[in-house]
Amino acid sequence: MDEKIILGIETSCDETSAAVMKGELLLSNVISSQIDIHRRFGGVVPEIASRNHLTAVIPVVDEAVNKAGVKLTDIDAIAVTYGAGLVGALLVGLSAAKSLSYALNVPLYAVNHIEAHIAANYISSPELKPPFLAVVASGGHTGIVRVDGYNKFAMLASTTDDAIGEAFDKVARAIGLPYPGGPEIDKRSKLGKADIEFISHKHRGSELSYSGLKTAVVNYLHTLEQRGEKPNVEDVCASFSKTAVDMLVDTAVNEAKRTGIKTLALAGGVAANSYLREKITSECKANNFTVYFPPMSLCTDNAAMICARARGMMQENIPPAGLDLNAVSYLKIQSE
Repeated sequence: MDEKIILGIETSCDETSAAVMKGELLLSNVISSQIDIHRRFGGVVPEIASRNHLTAVIPVVDEAVNKAGVKLTDIDAIAVTYGAGLVGALLVGLSAAKSLSYALNVPLYAVNHIEAHIAANYISSPELKPPFLAVVASGGHTGIVRVDGYNKFAMLASTTDDAIGEAFDKVARAIGLPYPGGPEIDKRSKLGKADIEFISHKHRGSELSYSGLKTAVVNYLHTLEQRGEKPNVEDVCASFSKTAVDMLVDTAVNEAKRTGIKTLALAGGVAANSYLREKITSECKANNFTVYFPPMSLCTDNAAMICARARGMMQENIPPAGLDLNAVSYLKIQSE
């Protein structure tokens, strides 16, 4: 494959992002975040997110192209997230991508958001090659994915209810911490003691579940309130974080032992969690496994990972999408 220039667009939730990649080289990655807008509501409001994407997407694309030092006419392919995510938000990115694809007469690649999070590791660690296990941890998805090739995936373990990032946000809201909850809990956890047992953590094979843990934390807070007591927020954060992360890491390590695959890679927004990084690093070291995780800038939603995923598709001649491509709110790993 020659050094194709790919323009990626990501608008699945509350970040408007565009990036330009030439071969393995990331030329630009521009992210316009809506966190400050949604913080006042305690979470993402889909309609507000969509409206802000509308005003941001073209300026963000222009900035990404300019920072990359290329012209729109140099672009060889457009890559865009078509799912999973908020339908209205996705449609904004799709409309921009399809318009550019048509105007520039270049192919359009439909990118699965979850698979793109995995592909972010190829940017920061180009030496990473399949097969490996991807530990997907985000606001909407949680699971262990066997990556057998750049375009070949198999879900080995997944959550039966809430994703780990969703649980972080819901627990943060219950404690009274601002949105987004994950970074706030991570910060408070470092000041607390993980000495509260909300649930008995037992390995459940290929199943993960975070709804029960979230409910246990809420019940704990309600019990204290009924007694007229205030919780130690730092201890609650530390205890919740430890339980949530240990469940995921234990499952990942068990799947690595079961499959014999000794390379793991973190993927998704929760991959930025400091305890998750520490825990999986120590467990991998203890088991003589290798672990990769992308830098913080590539953990949260970004268009660089969209480019990286599309590059993998182009390498193996996966056909581009048509201009009738539509948004898909609930989209899983495309297992083979």
